[in-house]
Parts: sequence; structure tokens; C-alpha cells
Amino acid sequence: MTDMHPDYLPGYLETPSVVGVSELALYLKELMEANDILQNIWVHGEVSNCKIYASGHCYFTLKEGEAQLPCVFFKYSRLRSSAPDLRNGMALAANGRVSFYERDGKLQFYVEDVRPLGEGVLFQRFEQLKARLAAEGLFDPERKRPLPSHPSVIGIVTSLQAAALRDMLRVLRTRYPLAQVIISPSLVQGSEAPASIATALDLLNEHGEADVVIVGRGGGSIEELWAFNEEVVARAIARSRIPVISGVGHETDFTIADFVADYRASTPTAAATAAVPDIADWRIEVQEKAQELTFLMKERLDDLRAQLERTQRDLQRVSPLSLIDQRRQQVDDVTERLQTQMTHLLSLHRERLRGLALQLHSLSPLLTIARGYAIVRRTENQEVITSIHQVREGEDLHIQVQDGHIPAQVRSLP
Repeated sequence: MTDMHPDYLPGYLETPSVVGVSELALYLKELMEANDILQNIWVHGEVSNCKIYASGHCYFTLKEGEAQLPCVFFKYSRLRSSAPDLRNGMALAANGRVSFYERDGKLQFYVEDVRPLGEGVLFQRFEQLKARLAAEGLFDPERKRPLPSHPSVIGIVTSLQAAALRDMLRVLRTRYPLAQVIISPSLVQGSEAPASIATALDLLNEHGEADVVIVGRGGGSIEELWAFNEEVVARAIARSRIPVISGVGHETDFTIADFVADYRASTPTAAATAAVPDIADWRIEVQEKAQELTFLMKERLDDLRAQLERTQRDLQRVSPLSLIDQRRQQVDDVTERLQTQMTHLLSLHRERLRGLALQLHSLSPLLTIARGYAIVRRTENQEVITSIHQVREGEDLHIQVQDGHIPAQVRSLP
């Protein structure tokens, strides 16, 4: 197949044999590279879908009207030609060669040099609308509303068939399953997409339950994202009563919707991430708060325990029981002293009484009586008679002797 001249291709294809894909791809590649015109040609158009990878290679599309040409600008060609940085919307003339990329099965323009021609039509439209809306104040930071920290309902404006929708729903379900999601479907590409996006956003505002709205779609060329550069979409975002997050394309893509929205996210996934908190962070925070609360409660209980012990000691010091115990001990001490003093006093009085008894005994009339004397008493009142003048005739007396009493009567007086 590699030895075939292009002139032989029609005859070859008329044969009944089947051509392999790799053979056909290789033939197309050789066919293009054999054409001198296609190997050194200048092509002009507008840059679209421009991406520069970490390797330094630049991939973009040159567009003109409905036609487009995939281009690759390798790093060594960019450095050799001192080419300016390419960006979407730039109009330029590119010099290079046309070939067929077998792996992807597509025609590709391999750029060797570029010449900027100014700004493309789409870029000019973008800048004109951007300047006009900026002059009206639609991009002013003062208009940006803060996003709710804990939204209950998330509104999404996008296509039901978009892969970006699945990504957003996955992020919302993972990060914050407490939130309800309301999808307001719309077209996101094509001539009818701008009006569809604006209507979907208006419907969410009329519904009134969403706390925040995500407007977006996945990546694509500047033409595929152009719906988000239309004025009708910008106006719908500006009049929304609900805070709006734009998540259109990739990180390097900027649209008019990004400037008007309350928050610009680099991708739809990033928009979903920005719309809700991460419940995992809440769990960590709850655990930290629980640990902190446990520590504070333990610290507080330790303080209260120490305070209780101090209070108990204070109460014990002023307790009536303690005072009663002290008084009991004092009573015991006093009782012991009283007993000692009473015993001492009793001993003293006993000795004194013994002395008095001895003295009394020594003075007792019984001793006198025992020596032969007697005591005379008046019977009536037991008065001792010591003189004859104390008695009268006929008065009864009794005479006490050592072993008893002798009754007597006065018969006569001298």
C-alpha cells in the first residue's frame, strides 16, 4: 500500500479486496503529504478551543464561518517562530502543513508559524457586550450577593443529557446530601440555547424555593459555549433574585455569564463544590467540638469537685455536729473536774464532819449522863430544866438517865 501512487487509488478501490482501516489511514496520510501545496500553506481564521498543555504543545481550532480546521502547534515550533500566546477569539494566519492523524482518524493542520491578524468576530462581539454591560454596572462587586452557607434547595440550569449534570449531582450528593436539588432543564448549545437558559433561570425564580442556582455546562469550543456570552443570559442572571453560580467550561474559559454571576466557578464540578458545604468537614468539626466539650466538662467537673471538697471542709468546720462534739468533750472535761472537786470537797467535809462529830461527842451530855448525871425535861415541850424556878407544882417532867427515861411530877417547891 505504501508503494502505491495516488493515481492508482481509483483502480485499487474498484478491486473486490477489502482495505484495512490502518492501510486507508496511511494512504490518506501519504496522499496529503505528497501534495506540495498542502505541505506549505498559509491559512487564516479565528482561534477557538485553544488549549496549551503542560508539555508546551498548543492545540486549537481555526474557524471561518461554518468551517473549522483542527490545528496543533508543537512547542519546538512555537519557540522557533517566537509566536505570541494564542487565545480564543484571536484572528491569525497560520503557516504549516496538512496531514492525516491516523490514531484519531482526522485531518490535522501542523502549524509552523503564525501571524496575528487582530481580533476575530466572536471576540469582538464578546468585548463589545462585556464593555456595555460593565458600563451599566452589571459586573460591579457591590452587586455580588454572598452565597448561602447552608442551602436547603439547590437549583441547576443545564441540559438533562449533559455529563456535567451527573458530575454536579454526584458532588452535591457526596458533599451535602441534606440539600434538595431542583433541575430546570435547558439547551446549552445552539441558537436557541440563550433564550432557553434565560427561561429556565426565570422559572426557578418564579418557583422561589431554591436558595442558590448553578448555571453551567461542561467544556467545549468558544462556539459551543457561546450561549453563555449572549445578552439575554446576562440579563436573566442580573435580574435573578436568587444568588447565581456560573460554572461554564474549563478553568481557562471565561464567559459573560461568569462576570454577571454572583460567583464564578472554573467548572461545573467546582460550581457544585462552591454551592454547598462539605458534610465531612461538619463531622470533623462536630468531633472536635465534642472533644472540646468533653475536655471543658471534665475541667468544669474537676473545678466543681474541688469546690465541693472545700465547701465540705468549711461546713465541717462550722457544722453543729462538730460544735456538739466539742461541747461534749468540754462537758466531759467539766464533769471530770466537777467530780474531782466534789470528791475533794466531800473528803474535806467528811473530815470536818468527823472532827465536829468528835468535838460534839466530847461535849455530848450523854457522856455526862454516863458518869451518873441526868437531864430533866418538861414533858410538855421537852424543855431542859436547869433551875427550880422553871417548874411549877404538879407539872410533869421526865428524867433522862443513861439507859432510859424516868417520869416524874413536881410535888412541892422549896
